[in-house]
Amino acid sequence: MALDDVLARAGGTLCRRLADLTFAAPVTHVYNPLEYASRPHRAYLRKYATTPKRVVFVGMNPGPYGMAQTGIPFGEICSVREFLQIEEPVGQPAKEHPKRPVLGFGCLRKEVSGARLWGAFRDRYGTADDFFRDHFVANYCPLVFMEQSGRNRTPDKLPEHERVPLYQACDDHLRKLVSTLGPEWVIGVGKFAEGRARHALAGRDVKIGSVLHPSPASPLANRGWVSQAEAQLQALGLPFGVPS
Repeated sequence: MALDDVLARAGGTLCRRLADLTFAAPVTHVYNPLEYASRPHRAYLRKYATTPKRVVFVGMNPGPYGMAQTGIPFGEICSVREFLQIEEPVGQPAKEHPKRPVLGFGCLRKEVSGARLWGAFRDRYGTADDFFRDHFVANYCPLVFMEQSGRNRTPDKLPEHERVPLYQACDDHLRKLVSTLGPEWVIGVGKFAEGRARHALAGRDVKIGSVLHPSPASPLANRGWVSQAEAQLQALGLPFGVPS
């Protein structure tokens, strides 16, 4: 079976497991873009997850104007359309928050984290094909958690009895992703993702590191995220960009 088909099936398994979970207040709405944005997500796998990778970057969970809109990790609209060259119809979550509508590729809001991440890869590698020859980008958890106000609630802020089954399902999926793509390195985009990777992949023949998360909520990331991420990767012995 083709690697992208293996990952598509693994994503389906993850969705079925997550559908059985419940989350209480202050979480009032939960989006799963692997379901309602399955067409662009499947196109992403079909284009870029067909061969083994040396490095897999893993983020935390979707942002409201990124993967929540496009189904693609860090999926800021312009980056997905112009760099990844993907644009597919997007449906609606079963219960939509009035302050966080899903507009798909019609969304006019910019997700800064995604713009920074994919912009750096574009600037360093030139084309998506050159980047994805040895790399892939995924999210640890595909769910978006929102409070009544519309505020995001990240997975680490959930109570333990909700986190444990969520993490079990996401850990299993990360292990499947790694066994399928066979990377030498898993790089957490942020410390949360690095920590989950270390836990899920303990004992496996894979190296784990991290780069600073590109969120605009991080004062450090706002002081030159690209140069800091590049320095972190170089310290691990990983090149950042096509050799000149």
